[in-house]
Amino acid sequence: MSDSSNSFSKGFIIGTVIGGLAGAITALLLAPKTGAELRKDIADKSSELYDKATDMLANTQETASNTINEGRIRAQKIVTDARRQAEGLLANAEQVLTDARSKAKNFKENLQSKVETVKDAAKAGAEAFKNEIDGK
Repeated sequence: MSDSSNSFSKGFIIGTVIGGLAGAITALLLAPKTGAELRKDIADKSSELYDKATDMLANTQETASNTINEGRIRAQKIVTDARRQAEGLLANAEQVLTDARSKAKNFKENLQSKVETVKDAAKAGAEAFKNEIDGK
């Protein structure tokens, strides 16, 4: 949870407590009661509001913690998936490179063989021409 939303939650809880306390005190002051009864009612309401505020804060902290944990789990899953995909891409790239090297080697060997054949044919043609010239 970000700092601004955390500050908002704290501000909301504080505002709720203060507003509730002000409302309770106003209601108690306007009610016709003795001083002792009034003080007891104010103490009871204050205690009740404090308990509610504590519960709200605990719930907010638990919700924030759960949200953070869910975010971490999702982030870890994304990282794991990305790593798996990258490994697959590397394996495919290595296979393509191996295939390309093999094809290049075969092409080179075929080309060398054809060059040798052309050389042998040229040599044989030159010898035949020489023999024909010498034979005449």
